[in-house]
Amino acid sequence: MKSSESPGQAASLVMEAKTTAAAPPAAHSVGLWGFALLLLVGLNLRPFLTSVGPVLNLLQADTGMGHGMAAILTTLPFVMMGLLALAGAALAQCFGEQRTLLCALLLLALGCGARFLADSATSLILTAILAGTGVATVQALMPGVCKRWFAGRIALAMGLYSAALVGGGAMGALVSPALVMLTADWRPGLAVWALPALLAWGLWLWRAPEETVAAATQASVPVSVRAFFGSRRAWLLALYFGLANSGYASLVAWLPSFYVDEGMDAQSAGSLLAWMALFQAAAALLMPLSVRAALDRRVGLYGVMLLQLLGFAGLAWAPEVAPLLWVALAGFGLGGCFSLCLIVSLDHLPGARAAGALAAFVQGIGFLITAVGPWLVGALRDGGGDFTDAWWLHGAIAFGMLLVSVRFNPAGYGRSMARLGA
Repeated sequence: MKSSESPGQAASLVMEAKTTAAAPPAAHSVGLWGFALLLLVGLNLRPFLTSVGPVLNLLQADTGMGHGMAAILTTLPFVMMGLLALAGAALAQCFGEQRTLLCALLLLALGCGARFLADSATSLILTAILAGTGVATVQALMPGVCKRWFAGRIALAMGLYSAALVGGGAMGALVSPALVMLTADWRPGLAVWALPALLAWGLWLWRAPEETVAAATQASVPVSVRAFFGSRRAWLLALYFGLANSGYASLVAWLPSFYVDEGMDAQSAGSLLAWMALFQAAAALLMPLSVRAALDRRVGLYGVMLLQLLGFAGLAWAPEVAPLLWVALAGFGLGGCFSLCLIVSLDHLPGARAAGALAAFVQGIGFLITAVGPWLVGALRDGGGDFTDAWWLHGAIAFGMLLVSVRFNPAGYGRSMARLGA
């Protein structure tokens, strides 16, 4: 496949990589506030999604929302994550990284807060678009921020960020149903997540590390996400990310409903989502740390894809036998997969801005693929089908990605990214 970009854009990637490689690491100047910001921002990126599943039946009964529309409520944010991941670097280039991130956090807070006034399926969809836009923009920029702030400690930084991200998902699944029970209304349980988003906005405004001279030099070199549309390796990374993480979106949307259909009470079914998120958080932190001493991350990828396969097979084959085990296996596999996918993407290029642009491309295409999962499950349900086929499908995808993982040999990274058409 030939690149659709000009030689000048390819040269920009090379120039940026050399600039960063020559610059001293900036991680020492970030300090504990950098880690605090990383964790707080990560915690805000999933509760607006995971808070919906445990109260979905109540929400549907109140608004008349069908299974297909309910799937869109979860799918739309993933679509936004995909589309805006491709535009995030351009927004930061035009308006500045800090300004773009601050605006994105405000959009997230607005989208969550507006759910307090939501009274229809349409208004809920609009809140999902607002919050999804904010989350998508933040996610597009954070990998590059991590690579610049924590040079030499990228595995630790991405592990903490990913653990916070999925840990926030656990919070959403636990706190929102409790608030719904307390208030007898689903709206406060969904709207409460505007508060931590505002806290993250204020802390970022107050304590975000100042841009270093090296970072300012890198910022002068334009790195376009479009430069990767002609790279076969970038497409492989994006397809891998989207398919390997697709089970997460389907479980977030439908796991509680699945177990309610199996005869479990709504509270217990909702707690399974929090249980899954806890194992995701543990894996998102532990898996990057387990492979941090080696450039070859494939052993970790093999392990997390195998766990996903076992978890989804259990859900499809014998869901009543050991639901906690199946959900824990799938959750650990999905959490570790998310963080390792991002680390592998960042490993391909040495420069923070170039690697961040590649990660944005990977997330952009990947989240568009991931977004299809909940919609397909919802369409299957509206058509009279059940969940078993969906879980077998995700198990098959996990097995396929396990086989594809062999392609990510770090010895070939330089060759695969040597030119945009590689």
